[in-house]
Amino acid sequence: NSSDLSPSSFILASIPGLEAAHFWMAILLCSVYILAVTGNCAVLFIVKMEPSLHAPMYFFLCMLAAIDLALSTSTVPRVLSFYWFNTSEISFAACLVQMFLIHTLSAIESTVLLAMAVDRYVAICHPLRHAAILTNAATVKIGLVAMARGVLFFLPLPLLLLPLPFCSSRVLSHSFCLHQDVMNLACANTTPSMVYGLTAILLVMGLDAILICLSYILILKAVLRLASWKERLKVFSTCVAHICVVLAFYVPLIGLSVVHRFGKDLAPLVHIVMGNVYILVPSVLNPIIYGVRTKQIQRRILNLI
Repeated sequence: NSSDLSPSSFILASIPGLEAAHFWMAILLCSVYILAVTGNCAVLFIVKMEPSLHAPMYFFLCMLAAIDLALSTSTVPRVLSFYWFNTSEISFAACLVQMFLIHTLSAIESTVLLAMAVDRYVAICHPLRHAAILTNAATVKIGLVAMARGVLFFLPLPLLLLPLPFCSSRVLSHSFCLHQDVMNLACANTTPSMVYGLTAILLVMGLDAILICLSYILILKAVLRLASWKERLKVFSTCVAHICVVLAFYVPLIGLSVVHRFGKDLAPLVHIVMGNVYILVPSVLNPIIYGVRTKQIQRRILNLI
């Protein structure tokens, strides 16, 4: 038999020829992970302790920080274990759980970024109604909807993989589990899983990206109606941090999707690097971006130091 209906484990990807450098690669990865955890924990602490930041925009920022903590923690410790202790095998069940967490948390983050774009649109285009529309209660409801949306759309992904038989090759393309990567190892018709995965991504991340672009088109039209360039730049500067965070999330996501769809002949290093960038770059950049752009956060960080 060349297939197994219930594989016991998968093999995490290693970079050919660089096995001897795993220890130093893990040191670098661990340093980035510690930076991500420290930055996001600092954001959560500062927003909690600073009354002036108790507003919907910063509650959304706290949601992003919590999501980034969960996303990086669900993957990086297992990767570090692989690099430091050569534990390259991950059980089938653990792989499916990790895959579900990665895709679900990414979907929740995409929804929160859309909510932040709507917050910017209301604050700029309808400032007098902002406090009435985006109340604290509404912010909590948006967070709950984001969680429900992510779980409902991406829970079927591991369920669709459970009954599939898998080939003798169990080597993944990344140091963690992603849906398409696991799906490609199956020895059966994966069309339903592939179609559903693509549909879920388009209906969540794709739709969110379109709505975010639409929000900024409306914001740009409102800004251009202002009298002077100084006023336009001042108003639009309130959106710079959010735009940077959106790019930090969607650019690695698109890059990883392109590598999966069209990069089968690329070197394994490209797949592994793109996967790590997708997991860690938003987690590291988000607190830095808002720390640089928000004076209250800057002031609190300086006080802590």
